[in-house]
Amino acid sequence: MPSFMRVAISGEETSGVPFADLHEASDALIKALLIRAKYMKASHQSFPTITKRFLRRVCDEEHDYLAEDDSIVHQKKESILDHPIDAPSGHGAPFECTMEPPANYHLQVRNGVFQEEEEGEDENDGSLFAPPFTLAEFIADQNLLFALVADGPIKSFCYRRLNYLTSKHDLHVLLNEIREAATQKQVSHRDFYNVRKVDTHVHASSCMSQKHLLRFIKKKMKNEMGVAVCKLADGTSMTLQQARFDCLNLTAFDLSVDMLDVHCDRNTFHRFDKFNAKYNPVGESRLREIFIKTDNYMEGRYFAEILKEVMSDLEESKYQNAEYRLSIYGRSRDEWDKLAAWAVKYNMYSDNVRWLVQVPRLFDVYKVNGQVENFEELITNIFEPLFEVTNDPSSHPDLHRFLQYVTGIDSVDDESKPERVMFDKDAALPNEWTKHDNPSYAYYLYYMFANLVVLNNFRKARGFSTFVLRPHCGEAGPVHHLVTGFMVGQNISHGLLLRKAPVLQYLYYLSQIGIAMSPLSNNSLFLNYQRNPLIEFLGRGLLVSLSTDDPLQFHFTKEPLIEEYSIAAQVWKLSSVEMCELARNSVIMSGFPHEIKKFWLGPNYTKEGVAGNDMSRTNVPDIRVAFRHETFLEELSTLFHTLKDLDCMDAAFN
Repeated sequence: MPSFMRVAISGEETSGVPFADLHEASDALIKALLIRAKYMKASHQSFPTITKRFLRRVCDEEHDYLAEDDSIVHQKKESILDHPIDAPSGHGAPFECTMEPPANYHLQVRNGVFQEEEEGEDENDGSLFAPPFTLAEFIADQNLLFALVADGPIKSFCYRRLNYLTSKHDLHVLLNEIREAATQKQVSHRDFYNVRKVDTHVHASSCMSQKHLLRFIKKKMKNEMGVAVCKLADGTSMTLQQARFDCLNLTAFDLSVDMLDVHCDRNTFHRFDKFNAKYNPVGESRLREIFIKTDNYMEGRYFAEILKEVMSDLEESKYQNAEYRLSIYGRSRDEWDKLAAWAVKYNMYSDNVRWLVQVPRLFDVYKVNGQVENFEELITNIFEPLFEVTNDPSSHPDLHRFLQYVTGIDSVDDESKPERVMFDKDAALPNEWTKHDNPSYAYYLYYMFANLVVLNNFRKARGFSTFVLRPHCGEAGPVHHLVTGFMVGQNISHGLLLRKAPVLQYLYYLSQIGIAMSPLSNNSLFLNYQRNPLIEFLGRGLLVSLSTDDPLQFHFTKEPLIEEYSIAAQVWKLSSVEMCELARNSVIMSGFPHEIKKFWLGPNYTKEGVAGNDMSRTNVPDIRVAFRHETFLEELSTLFHTLKDLDCMDAAFN
């Protein structure tokens, strides 16, 4: 245990509130934690072992979702020679894999959720992998959390605890900053630049800089003018030269970054429509289709080429990694096959990259255009290929290969759009949702989550990788989006509105839910940089990381993630310890496999406290890790010991 100066609060009452208020708040917060633990266990997503251990102590009945996770085995390897820092490369034939025999399950959709029955089984027996909760139970849990978040005394209690965490962190830095810096200097070779860091929230279609995209377009305009790049409405093909001269009247020399016009400025603030238009180079949607789409006339060749250049830059930097998001829209059932064929055909693999799939919440647009009949058709288009490939990998061989490197599913769109219909017990079922109104945020996430629960249980039984749900959440719009994110998401992106919801912010802290924050993106769209709560969240101990979101729109340099860190360091005067802590957080909350994280963070990184920190890899001092761990234990003890004390008092009076 490292030696450093600690701040302790003494006395009989250390919470700062009356005992009755403390008990009421503790009881409500523990119920909320139990709700999250239940849904995380059902979907094979993670829940912190420390919080789970405290929950087991106060629960009268046994809950299987509080059982210890014995899937991770720690290894006694004490030196870098025992366990090297660099993971073995996966290059060679990354998409080669075994095609397991079919499982012979029958698939069908019931009330918007997929069910599997073995061949010949009675349909009334139910699915082997059905969610362990009903729609009514989910809505009841959601309503309980709504009431908790709006409760005045609980809000006051959580606000006080969050301020206490801030003050305690400030005192820790005041007393131990010099000692932490000295500890870092004792570690040979390691510094901020060569610790592993992951861009946990970045969209593949905008992962390049504007200068990179300009250079790529110019190169193609010079060297491939005669290549057919798109098809017109009458069926005739158009070459790049025709698209350049006939439609845009441009030469390669004419193009500039300013003419490309893909960078956000003050005119996009609170204008998500203008932000979406920035994806169109030179304001032309045709160029977007040609250069940054996977499904086009060229089968996504240009997009694959520029993405491979970006991935090559990551490999050259060695210590920077990314989780790129590719889109599945749900308009047709062959979208997954086309995306997987694109990935396999162009060998879209890098040791530094993993993929997430984002699903835009655009049912109303598809309905107006006649592309889907009801919401259940959208859900079927998204999930049916995943169930089919799990049931029989040979039915979608490319998809089976591609899913090895897909770690999760994201839900994206403008959260500030008004929601006309709330998600409650009276909401229409997916097969009955035929109106043109877009379903609410919670409606989308519930049906994505319910299907993900069934899919993950099925894939786990088959020995395949599972997926996590990591939605965009809390960037704008109503606070109740964060309630849904708390229930179903392993991590979230943005989380800005937590600054307005002290109860939820405290629950996100107690649950250690990962929050991928993008201050430069927020600065152009929803919140000025100086008001961004990232530095406040980090000080309080929330699991936050820095991410770029859309380098094409928000960044200028070849290394957008380093640019994000450097601006944050300048604006908030971040120390090397805080920057390395953010980098370590990004690896922990990322979707990279456990085996790879053991190389990056240390073979025992999942252990609690200092035992899980390998400073020779993370450059985070044991002093800082010990402070975070002890503070977290203190907060949990404050909550849970209250209930034990009350039980003792009741026993004494009875």
